Order: sequence, then C-alpha cells, then structure tokens
Amino acid sequence: MNPSSPCEGQSPEGDPPEDWFHLSTVSLGTQGSYGSQDDPEEPEERGRLKSKLVSAWNNVKYGWSFKSKARFSKTSPLTMLGQSYLLSHGVERESFRRAFATLLWLTYRRGFPQLDGSSLTTDSGWGCMLRSGQMLLAQGLLLHLLPPGWTWLSAHHVSKDDMEVQESRSLGPEVTKKGRRKSIASFLESRTEVTHRRVVSWFGDHPIAPFGLHQLVEQGTSSGKKAGDWYGPSIVAHILRKAVEAASAEVSNLTVYVAQDCTVYIDDVVRMCERPLSEGSKGPSPAWKSVIILVPVRLGGEVLNPTYIKCVKNLLRLECCIGIIGGKPKHSLFFVGHQDEQLLYLDPHYSQSTVDITQDNFPLESFHCKCPRKMAISRMDPSCTIGLYAKSQKDFELLCSAVSTALSSSTEKYPIFTIAEGQGQDGGQEDESDAPPNSITHILTKDKERLRRTNTSNSMDEFVLL
Repeated sequence: MNPSSPCEGQSPEGDPPEDWFHLSTVSLGTQGSYGSQDDPEEPEERGRLKSKLVSAWNNVKYGWSFKSKARFSKTSPLTMLGQSYLLSHGVERESFRRAFATLLWLTYRRGFPQLDGSSLTTDSGWGCMLRSGQMLLAQGLLLHLLPPGWTWLSAHHVSKDDMEVQESRSLGPEVTKKGRRKSIASFLESRTEVTHRRVVSWFGDHPIAPFGLHQLVEQGTSSGKKAGDWYGPSIVAHILRKAVEAASAEVSNLTVYVAQDCTVYIDDVVRMCERPLSEGSKGPSPAWKSVIILVPVRLGGEVLNPTYIKCVKNLLRLECCIGIIGGKPKHSLFFVGHQDEQLLYLDPHYSQSTVDITQDNFPLESFHCKCPRKMAISRMDPSCTIGLYAKSQKDFELLCSAVSTALSSSTEKYPIFTIAEGQGQDGGQEDESDAPPNSITHILTKDKERLRRTNTSNSMDEFVLL
C-alpha cells in the first residue's frame, strides 16, 4: 500500500487495540532483562518503552489514508459557516473550494519537541480533540484579524480535489476575470498573507507557539489533564479560554467566554468585552473587545437526540458561527457545515511530520486541506462545544438575536442552550476543575431509561440527565 496525500481520504478510526497495550507491558516482563521486580527504575523504563511503542503504532496507523471521494449533491445547497453554495453553479463551486481550502487544518503531528512531563513527541491517538479545538480557535482568529471574505491566496490555484458533483461544469471565463487588480491589491494581499502565516505559526508544535499543543497541554494540567490523556470538548473550551488569556501580548483585543450550564449570560459577556479608557492616552481606547463564545453542550444521552438536528444545522448557517468541536465517540472532528442530512467536517486524524514554524517562509500546505468530507448527522456524538464570534458590540447584539432565533426552531421543550440577561456565578471564568458539585451541565433527553445513568469518573465532562 502506498500512502495517499494528507487529505485524500479518511484514516482508520478508533484507538490502538487493547492487546497492543497489553503486549507492550507484558513483553517487558516482571522479571525480565530490564531488571528485577524490585528494581525501582523498572516501572519508569517500562512506561517510557510502552509510550514509544504506542506512539509508533499510532504514527503508522494515522500516517496512512484511504482515498475515497465525498459525494455532494448538485441540487441541494451546501452551507459552511454562514455561507451557502449551490455546487451546480461553476462560480459558487469555485467559491466553496477556495473557502474550504482557506480553513486551517490542524492534525496529528509527529517529531515535535517532547511535551513537558512525558516522553511523547507525537499526539497521534490521543490529541484529536485538542486539534479540533485549535481549528475552531483558528477560525475565530482568521475572522478577527483578516478582512471579511478573505481567502488564502494559494487556494485560488487549487486544481484538483476529491469532491464529486454530478454533472459538474467548467467554471467559464467569469472566474478567471477576477483578481486582476495590481498595485494596491497586491500590497493588501501581501499584508494579509503575512497575517495568515503569523496565525498559522501560533498553532505550531513548538513550546513558543501560544496556541500550539505544548501550551494547550500545559493549560490542561490545572484541570488534572496531562499529555496522552483524552480531552473532552468541554475541557477543551476552558483550555482555549486560558490559552487566549495567556497570549494577550499576541492577541490583545480578543477574549473568550465559556458558557455556564448551557447559558450565555449577556451581562457577563459585556463586562468581559468592555474596556476602560487607557490611562495617559490622548484619546479613548477601543471600547469593546472582540469575543469568542464557547458553549459546551450535550445533545442527548448515548446518541444524538434527533430533535436537535434542525438547531445544529441552523447554527451552522449563521455567519457568527465558527464551527463545532464534536465528532463520533472517541473520534473528534471539527464540523463546519452541512448539506441535507450530512455534516461537513475537517478530520484531525492524519499524522504529519512537524513543521518548524521558527523558520522563515515555513511551508503552509500541510495546514490546509482541499478535500471536504461528510458524515451523517445522526452519527454525531451528543457531546460537543459550539463556537461563536462577535467582532464588535453591534455584532454581539446581532449574534444574540440570530442565535436565539436559530435555537427557537427546536421542537424540544428545552433548547440546546439559552442566551439570558443577567450574570452567572463567576462571569464565565470558572475552571471546570474548580466547579462545585452542583455546577454541572444538564442534558435533555426524552429517553427516560437513560436517566439512571450517572458519570462516576473524574471527567471534566460531567452531565446530569433530566
């Protein structure tokens, strides 16, 4: 078998088989060549070797992909992050190609500097939720720092992908006539490309990258997480909040709000976003910080409650939506759109070599994917985090109105989440690890037999079924 290109297909799903872990431990023995049972260095040495074996397995497993085309309808509109495309129209299809190829694609990497407190140099097999969280944050940063409608310059030259659209037609001359301006246009393009490269570098797998894996793992330690652990969408939301707060030097005009108990409290968001006048300044500083709003929710018990499907699709139609961190059980994906009853996503389950983002003009191609993928929305794991972005105070007001309308479409008595006046207990800044026992997100499900289920683990993603 020859490996396909990074986004020509899906990687195998799931985690390494249990017998692999068993083999990696048992093969060392309790009294083998690595020392006697009483040797105090044996457990540490055995743990390091086990980690290397599992990492090697995951690098092989996620370093291969199987080519398969995603079929798209030519008659049904395709929605992606607030924009709608009819793929039977050449111009719209090209616009979708460019928009999709512009999204940042953060995947498993191998060969990066060791993560603190471990011997791991890859996140293959365990870091997919962190990667999905990176992609959501990256989309928010691109909206925050680049002009509306910006697309990656190299995306304009994409000539081949794995989209299959029946009776697709050539684009015609109208597309090639665009983008002919020079001078001012080329100057603006160069500036936006510099900003784009800077944003990509922030997600590099290097300890200095403010939103790279090293920093996210470090931010998770205060919540009891470490490298190699499974991260849920709720704890990732809090990790992203802390990472942005710690990176105020790089992103000074942005804050992240994490909803409490499936409620976005307007007063709390306003208090976080309003900024006092700068002391000693000649004029007033900007009165409002842009905000990324993260809403951890659970849309059912063991499976997705179908009454919430319409709401999920409605949210992805909003221009303020920056994606959904979700996926399938133990298999995180980053959802960005839908067509009919299929969700459009970016998949982090592909192991690529680490790119040295400290070098000038480091290659950008592996941070973008040209091959969209779809899955049935009914297969979506009910545990997810919804991302929203508001650049200005006016945008936030429009967000509240649009989201409330989108959520009101549910036939369920209780919406996915609510936007309410007033304040929460902690202004949305509470770390989940410090949450009191009663501060637990609620799940709404119509399956009464699931009400008996409780979460006895020490997981961050605890929910109460109502």
